[in-house]
Amino acid sequence: MEADDRLIFLLFRTQNKLKNHLRNQLGAAGVRITVVQAGILFLLKQRDGRTMTELSQVLSTDNSAVTGLVDRLEKLGLIVRKMAPNDRRAYLIHITPEGLDEIERAKGIIRSVNEEIKEGFSTEEINAFKKILNNLFERFKKD
Repeated sequence: MEADDRLIFLLFRTQNKLKNHLRNQLGAAGVRITVVQAGILFLLKQRDGRTMTELSQVLSTDNSAVTGLVDRLEKLGLIVRKMAPNDRRAYLIHITPEGLDEIERAKGIIRSVNEEIKEGFSTEEINAFKKILNNLFERFKKD
């Protein structure tokens, strides 16, 4: 059987399987957020008070997608928006204590799935895989 070289298909298929697996693992642990929402909370835990534009740039997504994610996180009480002191048109996004608790619950599950991904691969293979993913990201980051 010839090797499948449809890289886009293989990447998306794997991404969907991994996303579903991670969603199931988070849900089974009682975590209420999605992986993408966890990304926002991780960024806010790292440096609180980011703008929507900052979040969208770091996550490599558009502002409208981040707005929807922030809306849902706000409804869950995990973040709050506060008007930026120097720009009345901008809001700063802050993580709440409940958001910090939620991200701590999610962190262990995400770490566990990350280890699951690496199972059966050598350190060299993992490093090569990370290099490929980072190179692909850099190649297409302007899009």
